[in-house]
Amino acid sequence: MQDWIGLAFFVLLIIGAIVGLKILAKPRTRTSDEFERNAAENTTMMGASMNALQELMNPEAAKSKEVITQMKEGRYQKKKREGKAGGDAETR
Repeated sequence: MQDWIGLAFFVLLIIGAIVGLKILAKPRTRTSDEFERNAAENTTMMGASMNALQELMNPEAAKSKEVITQMKEGRYQKKKREGKAGGDAETR
């Protein structure tokens, strides 16, 4: 009797695993807008590490990203312009 109970348990366990994997394997339908929004919001750990590695390998690209961000925010070379507007501050 105990052999049948153990066998039934393993059979149910295997069937449950197969059904669970089939449910998880179904692709979720979503629009391209939802995909783009999720891709922009969620940065994975691997993506973040690849960005850091890219910045180490190519520091000019990191600087260009920073400059683009500053230009969009309107604060690119603001300190240099403020220093030049004050006159001959550099020669003192």
